[in-house]
Amino acid sequence: MSQIKTKVTIVPRKSTSNDDNLVWISNELFQKLHIKREQEFNVSLGKQNIMTKIKTINMAVNELSISECFIKDLCLPLKQHTFQAKFDVETTTLSLGPIIGLLTDFNFKSQEEPNFRSIHSFCEELHHGISEIGGFFYVFSDDEFSDQGYYLEEGKWTPFKVPLPDVVYNRVHSRNREKSSQFHSFRERLEQLKIPMFNDRFLSKWDVYEQLIQENLLHSYIPDTKIFTKENLEEFTQKYEMVFIKPIHGSQGKNILRLIRDQNGFNLKTSINSISNKILTAESIEKMYKQLKKLQGNRIYIIQQGIHLMLNKNCPMDFRALCHKNLKNQWSVTSLIARISHEDEFVSNISRGGTIMKPHQALSENLEKEKAAEIILQMKKLSIETATTISTYSPGITGELGIDIGVDKEGKLWLIEVNSKPSKNFDDGNRKIRPSAKAIIRFCTKLSIEKEE
Repeated sequence: MSQIKTKVTIVPRKSTSNDDNLVWISNELFQKLHIKREQEFNVSLGKQNIMTKIKTINMAVNELSISECFIKDLCLPLKQHTFQAKFDVETTTLSLGPIIGLLTDFNFKSQEEPNFRSIHSFCEELHHGISEIGGFFYVFSDDEFSDQGYYLEEGKWTPFKVPLPDVVYNRVHSRNREKSSQFHSFRERLEQLKIPMFNDRFLSKWDVYEQLIQENLLHSYIPDTKIFTKENLEEFTQKYEMVFIKPIHGSQGKNILRLIRDQNGFNLKTSINSISNKILTAESIEKMYKQLKKLQGNRIYIIQQGIHLMLNKNCPMDFRALCHKNLKNQWSVTSLIARISHEDEFVSNISRGGTIMKPHQALSENLEKEKAAEIILQMKKLSIETATTISTYSPGITGELGIDIGVDKEGKLWLIEVNSKPSKNFDDGNRKIRPSAKAIIRFCTKLSIEKEE
């Protein structure tokens, strides 16, 4: 056997001049790894590689005792760490990992703990999940890459000179930041270091439409969609009683416009905060277009066929499927929830007052139990097909997607949106490590193993 895999715990010991570079190891682990006595071997962690020898002693079976100096050379905090370990007999290399870095943007003042905003609690979840299976997790920003990261120590995020990661999970909040020259330089640095980063970038609504429309199996699920222009507005308002007009770079249900045609002309309702409680009217499409252009500003919008969604207690609802790639590089649905819009809103986003519900419960108001179960199964299949298509046509590595699906009043499914940075704010009220966090950890571990190979 050329490779032996196990789980090890690194226990720091005080440094002495005699054996700082020696790794102390139990007899059982020594035999399990097939290391030869007096044999030099390489300890690899992140991009750190240190040549060492071993000393066998009586200690816990899967423990390695390493001097404080050695631990500092590995760029690890002076504490006990558990890692997944792999010993390659041919190259005599003991690889420890995975080192997972979550990339995001945040403000930090030296006297305060950093706040990772909407993903702060999710970062804690990832830390605990990775600690359970073995590995090291930290959070960093692109402008501090290779200089500093933040790891969780006794409930506080602590700055430290951390090791380079085996894999980077991109959770940057800002599209503008991803487009910056600084971020471009960061990408190039990762490529030079051969460090994989997944969820490469934000996807615009138009990107998503152009990718999905290439898959014939999805055509019947995609609402009619075009770039917003006066000509397309006239066409769509003649074809459809209701249309939605959405910014291609929007998120969280912000700045969406719903236009309804009736016998008196046109009624417009928006999710723009300053006028969300108002209904704007116009007798003609020309007058409505002028109002829309004022609201649009310099942003690019799409115009989309309106769908009369199934209601729950007279409020529109849709469904969010959270999808992840598994160890076999196949997509699976990690979670599925119903989102019920607030009574004063036409969008279901939680950030706009929407509430979440189990899908069976949400559908039960309109459907028999068997029909609800059938639709849920259809949604999961549609989500996997959608995720597969997006990851095929998107640049970079895609490992996580949030897919929003609507069900109309006839029970037909519609693809509403695909999000490459899905929200982590769905809280079921307990502090367990959610399936989505476990799925991210598994995918990161998979990428770190592939990188070594």
